[in-house]
Amino acid sequence: MQNIQIFLNYLEFEKRYSSHTIIAYKTDLIQFNDYIISQYESKLFHVTTVMIRSWMMSLIESSCSKRSLNRKLSSLRQFYKYALKNDLTAINPMLKIVSIKADKSIPSFITKDEMVYLLDHREFSKDFEGARDKAILEMFYSTGIRLSELISLKIKDVDFESKQLKVMGKRSKERIIPLLDTHLNELKFYMHTRRNEMLSDRVNLFLTKSGNILYPKLVYSIVNTYLSEVTGVKQKSPHILRHALATHMLNDGADLNAIKEILGHSSLTSTQIYTRTSAERLKDIYKQAHPRGN
Repeated sequence: MQNIQIFLNYLEFEKRYSSHTIIAYKTDLIQFNDYIISQYESKLFHVTTVMIRSWMMSLIESSCSKRSLNRKLSSLRQFYKYALKNDLTAINPMLKIVSIKADKSIPSFITKDEMVYLLDHREFSKDFEGARDKAILEMFYSTGIRLSELISLKIKDVDFESKQLKVMGKRSKERIIPLLDTHLNELKFYMHTRRNEMLSDRVNLFLTKSGNILYPKLVYSIVNTYLSEVTGVKQKSPHILRHALATHMLNDGADLNAIKEILGHSSLTSTQIYTRTSAERLKDIYKQAHPRGN
């Protein structure tokens, strides 16, 4: 357990991984450690490839999805790579382990009409929480930022004069996202309400009602509550608004590389999933409009 914690500290303080990612790594490594102790009475640095494959089979038998399994393998891969580099082990047992080919699913998304109703027609309270909630929803949909990025935003990151937002993304990679006038107006109203109702000098842009820094569970709750009013999609998380932005922009003719830069993807491969969404939409339109479509 001590070696796991040292590795997690390395991810947090040197690699600057998000708290969400670190929690995932910790969960995966502890789960694997518990398995090899119970099944083999072994230790992390005495693990063999056979043991890892056995763990993989146990996860598959317990209905672990391919995507989750690959994430767990990625956690092990990074851990043993770190251990080998720092002379904690002489052999990397992950070298012969290959990730399972996962089924690529088309991300579900909210329609443009649903977002227009939520942001332009739904009434929000004029107090701090109402102004904050609308500003958060607008921030997710207008910029496509991740949950961890939103929580980390500082007031100084919003440049009202240049109409842009500075975002610190994964691996401490900074990107600049343009801001719309309507979005800036919502942010101005939120900041005005915040100054009038709150005695907090925190530099973070979004806060709780008591003036503390936002936490993921609260943001999930805020987004889920409002999305439940306008859409029937199963997933009602902050990430679904990121999907919605990318899909709506692509459908309206935006360049895929531009969407990649806005979302902060390191590779165009990650962004290309949205072309599949558009392809499905094109099929639906074709079937509905073609004389022989039915």
